[in-house]
This record gives sequence, structure tokens and C-alpha cells, in this order.
Amino acid sequence: MSHHHKTITVSPRLSSDLLQTPSMSNRHSHLLSFLLLLLLLLLPPPLSGGPCANRRIHILPLPSSFNSDLLSLPNSSFPLSDSPSFSPYLPNHSLGPRTHPLSHSWFRTDPRLLEPLFHHRLSTSYPCLSPSPLNSTAIFLPYYASLDALPFLFNSSNFNTSVSHGLPLYEYLVRNHAEILNQHHGHNLFLVLSGVAWDFNQDPRSDPVSWGTSFLRLEQFMNFTILTQESRPWPWQEHAIPHPTSFHPPSLTHLSNWISRAARSKRETLMLFAGGGTALPPSPTSRPNIRSSIIAQCTNRTDLCTLVDCSAGTCTHDPIKYMLPMLKSKFCLQPPGDTPTRRSTFDSIIAGCIPVFFEEISAKRQYGWHLAKSKYDEFSVFIPKEDVVFGGESIARVLGTFSEERVRRMREKVLEVLPRVLYKRHGFSEDLRGVKDAFDLAIDGVLRRIRRRVKAFEDGDFDRIYLLDDDDEEEDF
Repeated sequence: MSHHHKTITVSPRLSSDLLQTPSMSNRHSHLLSFLLLLLLLLLPPPLSGGPCANRRIHILPLPSSFNSDLLSLPNSSFPLSDSPSFSPYLPNHSLGPRTHPLSHSWFRTDPRLLEPLFHHRLSTSYPCLSPSPLNSTAIFLPYYASLDALPFLFNSSNFNTSVSHGLPLYEYLVRNHAEILNQHHGHNLFLVLSGVAWDFNQDPRSDPVSWGTSFLRLEQFMNFTILTQESRPWPWQEHAIPHPTSFHPPSLTHLSNWISRAARSKRETLMLFAGGGTALPPSPTSRPNIRSSIIAQCTNRTDLCTLVDCSAGTCTHDPIKYMLPMLKSKFCLQPPGDTPTRRSTFDSIIAGCIPVFFEEISAKRQYGWHLAKSKYDEFSVFIPKEDVVFGGESIARVLGTFSEERVRRMREKVLEVLPRVLYKRHGFSEDLRGVKDAFDLAIDGVLRRIRRRVKAFEDGDFDRIYLLDDDDEEEDF
């Protein structure tokens, strides 16, 4: 970043004038003070110290083909996808349309649009943006990687070329920003990936090719930090951040009012499961699994358990369908599905419904920046899936052993961590700035990780670059 400094020269005449009468001397003294003040105003702000010390982020401008153009991809580009077009959910800078014309906090948010949502939030409300990439702590790449992957994932004509997903971005960086790549070998670069890491974990040497793309396996991106909605068990490259829910409060008042409503909600149902396949009984020929066990137990005890059928994505854009039942339930069951994590985990926290996990990788080993591992017993329940599927353990029996006082304390803790897993509405009020949400904590975490890795790189301590645990928990949880 170049700065223009104004040069001030004190002439010999001015020096001699200082020896003249007091009135003349004072006049020149005031002039000199004014010029020195002007010089200070013209100087750029210091790069160290202040609230932005070690927090400056540069958003690297990219051609629209890497981001905004991808939002207008026609469905014909990925004909095998059974998901609806995401174009109806682009309003309000990717928060989606409001659930009701008078709604302030509730939107029909599509979780596939986390990339443009995150990009807009960073570019419009982050207070420590830097115009200079070389003087920044971190550099954000506004590349909508998961949207760019759709033609590789859902168009059979592209299956054999899925290894090339993301390579045009790297080639662009080499051609146009080689100095950025060379500065720290990519350790200070980060981007968001709206999806689960498994979809981008294909071995580039696979023959024949398997499901997914190879984005996370390409050596060109190995040093980048990737924010995903679900990480792999060895997440030295990526880190999971919460799935976006439909709740995006614009002010502290709206957030406080919702927390108060969730706290006083009358919860007459012991437990709830919201998911696909709940309308049909488990097939007798299917392999035993935790989801079918949950459905069977809930079907047999409708007095204790509520089933919300979310088959075919019917709940994705309709928060009313599951939020009202969650407000009436004490515990919300969160079994793994196709992958370990679920958006429903964060929906249940928003509702003040205590999440019940059956695998540690469903949340505890994922979201350390937002939900500290050491605190899970305070706001959630863990029941090993093997105990239920193969041991015949009754989930209702386990949850029924919790006293009302313990349930009340756990719900209080759920509501305490609620702000940490939501994404505020764009343009939120100033009184909400002091409340850290999922975006704020993701930025804090990525900056900690990048600072550590860049320092380790500069010190030649390469083993420390790939440590997993030291940046896992947020200090102020």
C-alpha cells in the first residue's frame, strides 16, 4: 500500500523570525504546531496496535466467474440434483425471503448459500478490512467453491473431470497474485465451503472416479484454511462452522425477546426427532441403524416423543414446521444421517431444545470454535448409538432419569450458547455488535489459526503448522 507523505521544510527566514518579538514568535509557533498536526493527519494509521492489531483481513478481488456468476447457474448445469433451485433464496443477500412480510428475524435460509452470506457479511460489517494484501493478517478468497462444484457433482458429463474443481482459481492466483502465494505459501489464505468436506475429498488418483471432487486433496490448496459446514476426522486443513439456521436477529432486542420466549416455552414433550423417513416404518430388510431405532422407539411411545417428517427437504425452507414442535420439547434427538452433522443441531439450540447426540463426530469433534468440547455435558446429552441399536437401550428411559432441575440448568446453558451458533441479519444494529455470533467466532478462530501457522512457517517449525488441538476451543466460552 503506497502512502503520500507531505514534506514540511522550515526555511532559514522562519528560523530567524523565531528570535523576533514574542507576538511574532507565538504566531510562527502556532503555525509550526498546525503544520505538524497536519502532517500527523496525513500519515497512515499504524499497522500495529489498536483494536485491529493482528486482525486485518484483505478481501482479494476475484473475477465474477468465481462467485456472483455462479449464483445464476441454471439447473440444467447439474441435472442429477434433486435439490430445488437456490435462486428463490438469494434475496436479502442470501438470507432468503422473509418467512412473513412482517418478520424481522426469520428467513427461509438455504444452507447452500453460506458462501455468499459470509462474503457479504465480511465485506459490509467487518471493522478491520485492509486494502493491502501484503500488510494483512489474513486474506479472504471470495470463491463460492461448493456452487462451482455442482456441475461436477450432478452432471454425468463432468464426472471424469471432477479432479479439476478449483484449479482455475489457483491458475488465476498464480498469474495475477504470485506475490501473495509466495509470501506465506498460502498459509494466510482462507475461504468458505458451503458443504461437508467429504464431498470434496475424492482421491485425485481414483480410477474409476468416485463421488465428489478432489478440491480438498489437491496440493495447490493444502496450505489454505477452509471453513466447512462439516470437517473430516483429520481437520488440519479445514474447520467446521455452524450450518446457517433461519434465525437472523437484527438487534439485541429481537435476540433477547426470542431467548425469553424459548426460556418460558411450556415443554410437555420429552423428546423430538425431526428428519427424513419418519412417516414410514423402518423396513424389516434394512440394516440396523440409529435413525431407524429412533423412529421405532418414537412410534411406540407417541406420548413421549414427537416425530417431524422432513422428507424431501420439506423443512429446509420452512422453519415453522419444526421450530414450534421444538419449542414444546425438552430434548431434540440428533442422529447422524448421510454424514455425521445436521443443521437440526443448531435449529434445536435456537429453540432451547437440549440436543442429544449419538456420535461425538456429530458436533463435539467439529465445532470447537463455537461450542467448546469441555462444556458439552452442560448443554447436551450423549448416548452411544451402539447402546441403542445393538444394546436395546431406551432413549426415553435415559432422558427420563434427568431431574427437572438438571433439565432447567441445561436449557439455560443452551440458551446461553444460542448466540454463538446463529448468523446475525445483515445491517444489524450497533447494540448487537458486542454479541459474538457464528460469523464473529469463525473469524476469531481463523485468525488464531492463521497467526499460528504463519509464525510456525516463518520460524521453520513445520510440525506446529499442522497441530489440531491448540486452536480448537474459543478462549472466552
